[in-house]
Amino acid sequence: MKPLNNIDKNLVIHADNLETLKSLSGVSFRMIYIDPPFNTGHTQKKETLVTKRSEDGSGTRTGFGGRKYSSTKVSEFSYEDSFDDYIEGFLGPRLLEAWNLLSEDGTIYVHLDFREVHYVKVWMDKTFGRDKFLNELIWAYDYGAKSKKKWSAKHDTILVYVKNPKKYYFNSEEVDREPYMAPGMVTAEKAERGKLPTDVWWHTIVPTNGKERTGYPTQKPIGILKRMITASSKPGDVVLDFFGGSGSTGEASLILGRKFILVDESQQAIDVMRKRFTGGEGDKEITRFGELQDIGHLLPDTVQDWRYS
Repeated sequence: MKPLNNIDKNLVIHADNLETLKSLSGVSFRMIYIDPPFNTGHTQKKETLVTKRSEDGSGTRTGFGGRKYSSTKVSEFSYEDSFDDYIEGFLGPRLLEAWNLLSEDGTIYVHLDFREVHYVKVWMDKTFGRDKFLNELIWAYDYGAKSKKKWSAKHDTILVYVKNPKKYYFNSEEVDREPYMAPGMVTAEKAERGKLPTDVWWHTIVPTNGKERTGYPTQKPIGILKRMITASSKPGDVVLDFFGGSGSTGEASLILGRKFILVDESQQAIDVMRKRFTGGEGDKEITRFGELQDIGHLLPDTVQDWRYS
C-alpha cells in the first residue's frame, strides 16, 4: 500500500464510514484516531442557547439584582447511541477495514468509555494480536454531576494499537510536557522543561462557553488530540478519523501541519464541520466536502492514477 501523504486539500466525506474505508483500500495512514459512539443506550443531545436580558421584564429566568432574562434555542444536535451488537455488528467490521489501512509504522487510537472498552480490547487482542497493544490511555476530567451511590465515572479510555511493534512511529521529543508534581525533587533544568506525560492525562473538557465549543454532543478537546497526533504522525501526514463528529481531529491536524480525512454519515456533523473549517476565517480552499461517490475526484490525480485506474 502507498502512504496517502500528498493530498492537496483536506477531505470531509459525508457517507457511511464502512463503505468509505473499503473505498480507500490500497492507501495507508500512519495515524488513525476514532471516537465512535459509546453505546450509552440513549440519544446523545446538545442544545445551544442564547440568553439575553429582557428589557420589559418578561423573561423566564432571574439573574443578579432581580433582572429578567430569556433564553432562545439556536441549535440542537443529536444522534442515536444504542447498539444491540456493538462489536461484531458495528465497530468490529470498521476496525478491520481501518487496520488494513494502517502503514507498517502506523498507530490507531480508539476512544471509548467504561461501557464497551473492556470488550473492545479483548476483541482487538484476539483479532490483531496482544503484541499489537501499546497503551491504555486514561483521559481524566472533573466536570458534571457526582454520584453519592458509587464512584463517579470521570474518565475516558483510549486504546492504542500499532501495526508493527518493531516499526511503529512515536515521537516523544515533540510531545507537550507537564509540570512535575514535586519540582523541588528534580533539578531546576528538569523542572523548567517539565516531564513527559504518562498514560494518565488530566485535561478539562471543552468549556461550555469556550471559543472551541461547536455545540456538537461528545465533542473532544483539541488538547488531547494534539498530543496523540504529535506523537504518532509526522508533519505533512494525512490523519484519518472516520467518526468525524465535530471535526476536532481535523482542527488539531491543521494546527500541527498535518492534513486530514474525516468521515461522518450525519448531516448535522457535516454542517458543524463545514462551519468549523470554512466559516469566519476566509480560507475556504483548505477543505473539500463531498459524498462517497466523489472520493475519486476529491483525491489528487497522483493517487487517482494508480488507485482508480
